[in-house]
Amino acid sequence: MAGTSKPNKSLTIEQVAAAAGVSTMTVSRVLRGTDNVAADTRKKVKACMEELGYVHNKIAGALAASQGTQIAVIVPSLDSIVFTELLAGIAAGLNDTVYQQVIGISDYDLERELDIVRAMMGWRPAGFILAGTQHMPKTKRLLEANASPVVEVMELTRNPIDICVGLDQRKAGKVMAEHLLNKSYKRFAYLGTDHTIDRSASLRCKGFQSALHKHDIDFEHQLTVSDLSGISLGREHMPHLLEACKGVEVVYCSNDAVAAGAMMHCLYAGIDIPKKVALASFSGMEIASAMPIPITTVRSPRFEMGKLSAERVLARLQGKKVTRVTDAGFELIEGLSA
Repeated sequence: MAGTSKPNKSLTIEQVAAAAGVSTMTVSRVLRGTDNVAADTRKKVKACMEELGYVHNKIAGALAASQGTQIAVIVPSLDSIVFTELLAGIAAGLNDTVYQQVIGISDYDLERELDIVRAMMGWRPAGFILAGTQHMPKTKRLLEANASPVVEVMELTRNPIDICVGLDQRKAGKVMAEHLLNKSYKRFAYLGTDHTIDRSASLRCKGFQSALHKHDIDFEHQLTVSDLSGISLGREHMPHLLEACKGVEVVYCSNDAVAAGAMMHCLYAGIDIPKKVALASFSGMEIASAMPIPITTVRSPRFEMGKLSAERVLARLQGKKVTRVTDAGFELIEGLSA
């Protein structure tokens, strides 16, 4: 039986322009996501593309423009909701644009981060967003020589590669310590992941200690574990910490997941929180408020930082002036654990 065959030729931008009654330049601007097209015109062009079934050849467009529509995003891990919330914020910031994030996972390994940056540069991404401000010198040189905008996010630095959106991790630790000192606690311990793995936790710990030192106090015991921060770490190692530091009044944890695990051990062992031992941490994750005894913590605006990072990249790509360093701040949340 004879039938119609599928056309061999793909739809062209000229056909979309003719159907929408606009110039090919206008269609091109809509595809690039530039802001110099009227909203009604943009809507009309997109409707014609959908009706015709037109799909833009991004590879060809990237070759023509010597720049892709990918935003290279590198995070240490996807095991923690901390980074998935950051990625959700970036996605929200790129919504309704031609740009898409392409994710690389460094596993907290700076050499692996360098390899990922090198590989991604081969695709000529429009911009880079990197979680953290700690990088190998080779990575910094590559990114500094790259014409695309680079945003370092989550940590705060006054000397970024290009742009920084973050919070003062050291200050977050200091503020928590001051809050606990004001409650007349005097005996402190620390539980968390190895600081060679999590630099942000290291900065918070140092900030916490700096506040203690002003009162001639220090951690009576610090237990750091060569493992990623998580509930299991807190639950498994809290009994070891309490055994090594009898009479401790407060355990400051590297993040909410560790604190939640520490609380699980205490509840199982019949240790009264906060009368016998108090808990405090960082992150502001849902688990902190969902525990039987809400955890005193500091909330970091992860989604907001991700969205703002994406917006900074887009603004730079559009030739706009961009704030170089943005302190996203944080919020102390007083729970019942301390």
